[in-house]
Amino acid sequence: MDEKVNYLLRLGDNALILSQQLSQLCGKGPALEEDMALTNVALDLLGQTRMWYEYAAELEGEGRDEDRLAYHRDAHEFKNCLLLEQPNGNYADTMMRQFFFDSWHYFLLRELCASTDARIAAIADKSLKEVSYHVRRSGDLIVRLGDGTADSHAKTQAAVDDLWMYTGEAFNYDAVDHAMAAAGIAPAAATLRQPWLEHVAEVFAEATLTMPPADAWMQKGGKQGRHTERLGFILAEMQFLQRAYPGAQW
Repeated sequence: MDEKVNYLLRLGDNALILSQQLSQLCGKGPALEEDMALTNVALDLLGQTRMWYEYAAELEGEGRDEDRLAYHRDAHEFKNCLLLEQPNGNYADTMMRQFFFDSWHYFLLRELCASTDARIAAIADKSLKEVSYHVRRSGDLIVRLGDGTADSHAKTQAAVDDLWMYTGEAFNYDAVDHAMAAAGIAPAAATLRQPWLEHVAEVFAEATLTMPPADAWMQKGGKQGRHTERLGFILAEMQFLQRAYPGAQW
C-alpha cells in the first residue's frame, strides 16, 4: 500500500473508531449538556473521517469510496491506535481517553496545517477549528473530575493508570511515519511528543492527578493492524448493516 494512503487511513481510522465509541454513549451522558457535547464531538470526528477517507480513496485509485473503507474492511486492515478501541467504561475512563487523544490530535493537526501536501493542509486547517474546542473541553472536564470529590478523583486517577500504556503508540514512528516526515507531509515524532507531555502535565497538575513516567512501557501494534479483541466488537456493530445487506441505500 502507498505510504501516503496508509497514513491517511491511519488518520481516518483514528477519528472513525473514536466517533463510533462516542456514538454508543448517545442518550447516556451524565447530564444533558454532556450528552449533546459527546454527540457533537462524535459528529465532528465522523466528518473528519470522511475527508481523510475521500482523499485516501482518490490516491488509492481502486474504486473504493469512504463507505467501502469504513464498512468493508476487516479488523486487521484498520490502522487506528489501540487507545481508541479501549472501552468507554465509566465517565472518567471515557474522558481520559478523549483527553489523551484530543491533546495529541490538536498538536498533530496544528503541524499538518503546514504540510507540503496542500490537500492534507486544508483538511487539517478545517479540522483544527473543531479539535481546538475538543481539547479545551476534555481538559476542563479532567480538571473537574480530578479535583472534584474523592470518588471522582480516584476514578480519574485509575483511568490515567489504566490508559497511560496506550498513549505512546502515536509517537512510536514506523517506516510510514518516517517517510511522511521526511517528505514534509507530516511532523516528526519529537515535534509532537514534548508539547503533548507538557500539556498533559499542566492539566494533571491542576486536576491534582499523578502523571505516570514518560518513559513507561507502552503498547503498540494498532497502526500496523494488530488490535485488541475489542475492535472486532466495535466493527461488528458498526458494519453490520452494510455487511448483511451490501450496497443497501436509504
